[in-house]
Amino acid sequence: MIIVTGGAGFIGSNLVRGLNRAGETDILVVDDLSDGRKFVNLADCEIVDYLDKDAFRSSLRSGLGESVSCVFHQGACAVTTEWDGRHMMDVNFEYSKELLRHCEARGIPILYASSAAVYGAGSRFVEEPGAERPLNVYGYSKLLFDQWVRRRSPGSRSQLVGLRYFNVYGPGEAHKGPMASVAYHLNRQVVESGEVRLFEGSDGYEAGEQRRDFIHVDDVVKVILWFYAHPEVSGIYNVGTGKAATFNTLADAVLAWHGGSTKRYIEFPAGLKESYQSFTEADLTALRGVGYTADFMDVAAGVKAYLDRLAQQS
Repeated sequence: MIIVTGGAGFIGSNLVRGLNRAGETDILVVDDLSDGRKFVNLADCEIVDYLDKDAFRSSLRSGLGESVSCVFHQGACAVTTEWDGRHMMDVNFEYSKELLRHCEARGIPILYASSAAVYGAGSRFVEEPGAERPLNVYGYSKLLFDQWVRRRSPGSRSQLVGLRYFNVYGPGEAHKGPMASVAYHLNRQVVESGEVRLFEGSDGYEAGEQRRDFIHVDDVVKVILWFYAHPEVSGIYNVGTGKAATFNTLADAVLAWHGGSTKRYIEFPAGLKESYQSFTEADLTALRGVGYTADFMDVAAGVKAYLDRLAQQS
C-alpha cells in the first residue's frame, strides 16, 4: 500500500491522479477534511481508503497494521501568513518527525514536501545551509525538518527525499483561497472584474517585474514519480523550472488566454512587503545531477494548459 498525506490537497491529489495513471490504486489518502470542499479533488481518483490526519498520527504511535511500500508526505500547514508558531511547528515539524521515525524503523521510503520558502530573502536558491534564510515561520518549520533529515540521512536505511517546491500552479488549488497560486488569482480577477491586479514595485523591481520560478503541478508530479522510480536516490532537491518569469509575463499569459484585458498595479497589503520574496529561481544542479532530465513547461505553455483544464471542468 502507498500512503499519500495531504492527499485531498492541491499537490497531493494531483499526485494521487499521477499514481493512478501509473497503475497504482492501492493508496491510502490521509488528510483533514474540516474543509469538506476539498473532497472534489479526490472525486475522480481511485484509492483504497481514507484516514483523518489525527487518526493517522495516533496509528503511527501504535504501528500501522498494513504493509506500506512508500509514503508521500505532502500534508502541511502551507499558510505563509500564519504566525501561530506552536500550530505550525506541530503540523509541519513534529508530525513529520513522527512519520519519518515510523518509516525509518521499517525501511519505508518517504518522499516529503519541503518548500522554496526556506530561502526567504536570499539571492541563491541552492540546497545549502548558507542560502537558507526563511522570512516566516512556515519557511522555518520546513527548514527545521530539512535540517533534521540531513542529520539522519547518512545512516538511514530508508529512501529520504525532500522536495523544495517553488511557485506551483495548476488544477486542484481552488480550496487554498488566499494561498492559491498567482495564476489562479489572476484568472479569477479577469473573470470577476475584467482586469488583473499586480503589486507595485519592490526590492528594486519595477511594478509587476518581480520574478518567481512558476512551475505547473504536472511537472511537479513527474519529479515526485521519478524519485519513486529511483529508490536508490535520497537527498533534498529543488523543484522548479530553473527559469524565473516576471509577474507581468504571467499576467500576460492569463490575459492572452482570455483574449485581452487590462493590468492595474496596487499597493502591498499591510505587513506583507517585509516578508515578500521578490525573486526566486531554482538552482537545478542537484536535481539534474542525480539524473532527472525532463523539460519543464514555460509560463505560456503552463498557464494555457491550466486554463484549458479549468474551462473543461466548468
